[in-house]
Amino acid sequence: MDLVQMETFLAVAEERSFSRAAARLHRTQPAVSQAIAKLEGELGEVLFERSSRDGTLTDAGELLREYAAKLLNLRSEAAVALTELRSLHRGRLNLAANEYTCLYLLPLLDEFRRQNPRIKLAVQRSLASRISDEVLMHSVEIGVLSFRPDEAQVKSMVVYRDELVFVVNPRHPLAKEETVSIRQLGAQNFIAHNISSPQRLKVIQAFKRHKTVLHMGVELPSLEAIKRFVEMGNGVALVPGLTVRTELQSGALVRVQIPELQIERKLRLVYRKQASLSHVALAFLKVVEAYAAAHGDPYCFQPERGI
Repeated sequence: MDLVQMETFLAVAEERSFSRAAARLHRTQPAVSQAIAKLEGELGEVLFERSSRDGTLTDAGELLREYAAKLLNLRSEAAVALTELRSLHRGRLNLAANEYTCLYLLPLLDEFRRQNPRIKLAVQRSLASRISDEVLMHSVEIGVLSFRPDEAQVKSMVVYRDELVFVVNPRHPLAKEETVSIRQLGAQNFIAHNISSPQRLKVIQAFKRHKTVLHMGVELPSLEAIKRFVEMGNGVALVPGLTVRTELQSGALVRVQIPELQIERKLRLVYRKQASLSHVALAFLKVVEAYAAAHGDPYCFQPERGI
């Protein structure tokens, strides 16, 4: 039993004639009769009264007619839904990001929603170490990372250039300095994130190279908490520049340059290399590319070599 058989059966039932059904379907009458006979054979039921010339349905035929109409309606709905999906009138985009990289997404999501208001967006908060796995497991279609993934099956696109910045409270003695040496930071109490990262390791190694003690007297679970604690005057911090734009503009925090700690952070969109991206995901990447072209540095859109 297939949709072509259902279409033929429904045509005969609605036209109440094998000949009129054949004309409607642009088929010969013997072909229609053969299709109905085959369907009856598969079902083990007689669908039309043979003594009637007007295509009268049997009880089995009446029952099947309801289901046949549902099936054909579903086919039409599916075709319409796929058309709407291609034209971005419906759909959903699942992304994964952590607390930091989600900040990069906000202006892009705003622009995407302006262009595609009917698309549902869902950003899943994930540990950076898990995002590539979630992409490969199809839990999300696109992830955002601040490091280059090792997985060979993941494609990586650099989309934002950030850097670690040293910030202090406006009342801190170093707030009056434009530049300080890393050796001047040995007595400072650093407010750190309690999750290890490649950037944290780079900072530790930099302090070791310059034979300076790194005091991480407080570890907190979020960048937001770190910023607030520094604002309260409880220490200093090294945080991604993207996360303190508002505070630097308002004066709640002050940035001080440290020449020995010039650590770049590249944000990347990652997605499955061999998979066909959905229409929605492709549209999102076009928005990212166009946004980078319009706004320039620090936004970019560069595939990484070897990925």
